[in-house]
Amino acid sequence: MLHHPDQADGLFPVDDLLPPAPSGAARRPASATAFRDSPAAARMLDVREIHAEPEAAASDRGREIIARFPRARVTEVASHWRIPQLHGDEGNAARWVRVKTETLVLGVKKTLSLRPNGRSADWIAPGPSNGCAMACAYCYVPRRKGHANPITVFTNTGEIVGRLARHVAAQGPKRAPNQCDPAAWVYDIGENGDCSVDALVCDSTAELVAAFRQWPTAKASFATKFVNPDLLAYDPRGRTRIRFSLMPAADSRLLDIRTSPVAERIAAAGDFVEAGYEVHFNLSPVVVRPGWEAAWAELLRELDDVLPGAVKEQAAAEVIMLTHNRDLHEVNLEWHPRAEEVLWRPDLQEAKRSENGSWNVRYRAGAKRAALERLRGLVAAHAPWLEIRYAF
Repeated sequence: MLHHPDQADGLFPVDDLLPPAPSGAARRPASATAFRDSPAAARMLDVREIHAEPEAAASDRGREIIARFPRARVTEVASHWRIPQLHGDEGNAARWVRVKTETLVLGVKKTLSLRPNGRSADWIAPGPSNGCAMACAYCYVPRRKGHANPITVFTNTGEIVGRLARHVAAQGPKRAPNQCDPAAWVYDIGENGDCSVDALVCDSTAELVAAFRQWPTAKASFATKFVNPDLLAYDPRGRTRIRFSLMPAADSRLLDIRTSPVAERIAAAGDFVEAGYEVHFNLSPVVVRPGWEAAWAELLRELDDVLPGAVKEQAAAEVIMLTHNRDLHEVNLEWHPRAEEVLWRPDLQEAKRSENGSWNVRYRAGAKRAALERLRGLVAAHAPWLEIRYAF
C-alpha cells in the first residue's frame, strides 16, 4: 500500500514544463463549479480503487489525482500494463462497466515516440491516457488489456508536451496541403483514450490544448463521444480539432455504453466552434445490420437540420467501417451479449491477423466497398456540405 500522497516526494510541477502561455490566456482552474465536480461526472467516475506505479503516485499530477478521490484505496503496482488482479482476472469481464466506473490506474508513459498516420492525423502523438470510463462494445483499446479496461492516466504530461514541442519545431511549416489539414501538422493526442473524459480526472487535456494554441504550425486532434462543457473554457484558438463520433441513435444505445447521447453531441458542436475549436465528425463505426442505410440517412438529415451554419462551413468527416476482434467478442459475451448480435457477423466478415498477433474481423472487401459507396451517396444526398476527408 502506498503512503498518502502528501507524504511522498513530488516531481517538478507540470506547469513549469509547459511552454509559456500567451498574455491573457485563459485556463479553467479546478473549482466547485466545474462540470467535473458535478453529479453527472460522479456517475461516470466514482473511483474506489487506484492502482499506481510508485513514480506516478509520487508525482505532482499523481498526488493531485489521488487527493481528488479521497475514498479510493491506493495499491502500488510495478507496471500499469501488468496488474494481474485487474487485467488478468477473467471474472472482471462480467464487471466490465463497474471496473471502468470505480477503478483508475496511474502510470508513467515510458515511450514518447510519434508515428506517422496520414488518415485521421499526420502524426499519432504519445497520448495522456490509455483506456476509458466509457464502454463502447467495439472499442479496439481493450484488445491488449485482457479482462478490464479502465482509464490509465499517465502522470508525466510535461514530458509529453516537451516531446511534442521538439517534434513540432523539427517539422517546420507544412510544405503542402493534404487531407489531414491544408496548412497545419495534425497530431492525434487521444488515440487510446477519450480526452473529454480524461478531463474529469485531471488537467492533462487542458495542458495539451494550451500547448498547441502556441504552435502556429500544428493542431491537436482527438475523437470523443462525451460532451464535457469544461473544455469550452480551454481557449484553443483554432489549434485543436475535436471530432465528435456519431452513429445512428439506435446503434449508439446498443453499442455506445455510458457515452453522451448522439443528439447531445450534435447539439454541442455549435458551442465548441464558438469556443474556438475546429469541429469535425467521425461517422463511426458503420455497422452493417438490417435497416442501417435508413438509420444513417435519418442521422444525416438531423445533422443538416440541427447544425448551425458556422459548424457546416468548417466541418469535415471521417468514415470508419466496423472492425471487431475475437478476444473482445469473448469478453463482450460476458457482459453485453446483445451487442455481439450485430458486431459479430461471420456471414459478412473475414478474419485478419493484426500486427500484435490477435485475430480481427472486418467486413469482406466487396461488402465493405459497397457499404462505403452507399454511405458516400447518403452524405451527398442529405448533408452535401459535409466533406469526407477519408473513408476506410
